[in-house]
Amino acid sequence: MAVQLEINTKTLTPKLGQSLFDCAEQVGVRVPTSCRKNGKCRECLVEVVEGGDLLSPLAPEEEHLRNGFRLSCRACVVAQTGVVRCHTLRRGQMRIESSSTALHDVPIPKGFDPAVSRDGDWVLLDGKPLVRIAGPLLGLAVDVGTTTVVVRLHDLENGKILAVQSFENPQRFAGSDIMARIHYDTEQGGHLLQRTLLAYLSHAIESLPCDPLNIYEVVIAGNTTMRDLLFGLNVYTVGQRPYRSVTEFEVESGERKTTTLTTTAKKLRLPIYSEARVVGLPLIGGHVGADAAACLLAIGIANEDRTVALMDIGTNTELVVGNRHKILSASCPAGPAFEGGAIRCGMPGLDGAIESVRLSETGIESLGIIGDIDAQGICGSGLIDLLSELLRSRRIDQLGRYTDNSDQFNLDQEQAIYLHEQDISELAQAKGANVAGLRIVLNAYGIDLDGLDRFYLAGGFARHLDLDAARRIGLIPDLPSDKLIQIGNASIEGASLALCSTSQRADLESLVRRIDHVELETDEKFFDYFVEGCQFIPMTNTTCQQS
Repeated sequence: MAVQLEINTKTLTPKLGQSLFDCAEQVGVRVPTSCRKNGKCRECLVEVVEGGDLLSPLAPEEEHLRNGFRLSCRACVVAQTGVVRCHTLRRGQMRIESSSTALHDVPIPKGFDPAVSRDGDWVLLDGKPLVRIAGPLLGLAVDVGTTTVVVRLHDLENGKILAVQSFENPQRFAGSDIMARIHYDTEQGGHLLQRTLLAYLSHAIESLPCDPLNIYEVVIAGNTTMRDLLFGLNVYTVGQRPYRSVTEFEVESGERKTTTLTTTAKKLRLPIYSEARVVGLPLIGGHVGADAAACLLAIGIANEDRTVALMDIGTNTELVVGNRHKILSASCPAGPAFEGGAIRCGMPGLDGAIESVRLSETGIESLGIIGDIDAQGICGSGLIDLLSELLRSRRIDQLGRYTDNSDQFNLDQEQAIYLHEQDISELAQAKGANVAGLRIVLNAYGIDLDGLDRFYLAGGFARHLDLDAARRIGLIPDLPSDKLIQIGNASIEGASLALCSTSQRADLESLVRRIDHVELETDEKFFDYFVEGCQFIPMTNTTCQQS
């Protein structure tokens, strides 16, 4: 039997010595590249999930890769029989949250005054002539997450969204969490992470239904590390105490007035109008970055009289509590467990991911699988469901230990999908970091859980949570349902608002300057709160006051 190759679910029988890049071209799968298969651009990444031993050894151009990632132009089939399965990092079937769906009751001030306008034949930027050309006025709002990237194309003459592109963050080859990427970028040098991300972003722009040369401004939201990597800044200081961007140090020393970043498309080699402005939104502080700032713009916290909390649960959970009078923020080092990382059978929200679980007294009652195909793993929402069901049915105790003296629970024996007790420990620690963060920030603010009028859950992971399951295990506060609002990707909403309104962009600059950052690690009760937060019990005022 000849080698069978599957790439992005498309199959073929490759020739001996054929590269994965050529195989992809043969079946119509586009692999990003800017050097046309000579290994120089290092953009043609694929992840090999099966049959890696059937491919040629790592070439010198691939020495920076790890964990099954290959450059498709360097990896060639060298075996006669077997199966190779791989995929690009731009999987269209990945469930990526590209909008916010529950902000209709949020007091967002209206106003449309983009920086890009027109005066006759002239395109103006901030009222100054940029280029004399006919055609539409377009702009991009971009949310660069650790796991996914979302790009929105806006008509800057009316603010309408014309198209959306989304893809996995290709920097995943350097690790699934922020600290791993900081270490990689520091050790490797050469701006490999920046170049790879910009290459994928360029391909996404080229796929938009427009002439990219009509794009005159780009507004980018992202956590501190992702934003700074995209702009080519040294992120070493973000990974070292006190965990701050070089832009924060420069503001402190008087070298710059704001943490906002500004450059041109030409300098980033983006395929839009060369002198188009690219703006990285300001940081709140430390790991609480421009994505959290964009979320605050989206929920209108600067005009909010109620006391609200916003939690964006991810590899680095951002937490904000406050209103127009006082705002506190913190970052919680949760790690990648909630997004399937560090979990034996964990995976992102792709086709084949178990996303919901219901158990009966005798076993599994039902499994919800994205794409209605055979299960391949379990994603974040499925993990929360499973933990809740295991706890409800008393198959695990409050410490996350199996009560039948086993060390795992089998979800699909045929596909070998299970949850090991060590996986539960990883999830408990991720939860514990978030619980500790929330308790410390609330204490610093001087309120308890009942003092919150709204609790916004932002991000793709939180958007698909079953709230009852999340409350049962203590991942989120045990608040009434009318206080809990799942708002999806509020970061891209905030980036869109900043793109379409210079006044809101200015308001955001003022807002971030008056937010106080709480350093969790310096709080004397952090460890105690963390240990208590690792238990699978509801988070109520009573349980929070027991310590």
